[in-house]
Amino acid sequence: MVDRPTSSPWSALPNSEQRVTKITVGASFMSSLCTMETTTNMPRIGDQAPDFEALTTTGPLKFSEYIKDSWAILFSHPADFTPVCTTELSGFAQNKEWFSARNTKLIGESIDSIHSHIAWVQAVREKTGVYMDFPIIADIDMKVAKLYGMLHENASNTAAVRAVFFIDPKGVIRLVMYYPLNVGRNMDEIKRVLEAMQTADANGCAMPLNWKKGDKVIVPPPKTLKDLDARLNEKGIELIDFYLAKKELEPA
Repeated sequence: MVDRPTSSPWSALPNSEQRVTKITVGASFMSSLCTMETTTNMPRIGDQAPDFEALTTTGPLKFSEYIKDSWAILFSHPADFTPVCTTELSGFAQNKEWFSARNTKLIGESIDSIHSHIAWVQAVREKTGVYMDFPIIADIDMKVAKLYGMLHENASNTAAVRAVFFIDPKGVIRLVMYYPLNVGRNMDEIKRVLEAMQTADANGCAMPLNWKKGDKVIVPPPKTLKDLDARLNEKGIELIDFYLAKKELEPA
């Protein structure tokens, strides 16, 4: 027989201390649950991109309709009229035609009002000549920021971090990037990974370290012994080992 305690572990404390201790432990437990729920609800690679309706600088839109049949890059910035954000969104605007040529739509987000967005877009156009004419979400109620896990409480409770979501034509999240509040994004890397994913999808291949357009790609490894023999005798590939082989793609 196993002896079971006949009293609660709280019983050694005075009644008033028992109540305070139980409340403190209960509050801590509920706080942990809320934190776990917030983390779990953050969209991840392979998830269907959460849909939403929002007011933007180009008018009201439904996200799923805006990105239909195209790639999309949804990116958040901490605040309008801030230096790092101005360089970043200007960079997206300057590359808008590059993205459009690759069937990719841009959409920005920050926890600012539509009036702030409009004033900022106009100020940047007046000062630099760069026109940020893609939609920027006025997320004053934080709905989109919370939906996409853009609010990281240990960084800020009121400003979105620099998140980047790559979404394919099927509405599936393919890549997620997060940058801190004080470091701007790398536009070359954003363009590189978009081309890498599009090229991989079109050719059924994978991309090695630092791949960029024109480089060799990795062909899928053999899955059977017959495939292994064929790989070892395959022409026109760079065979490093049976599981690692590269080849050049035909020009598009």
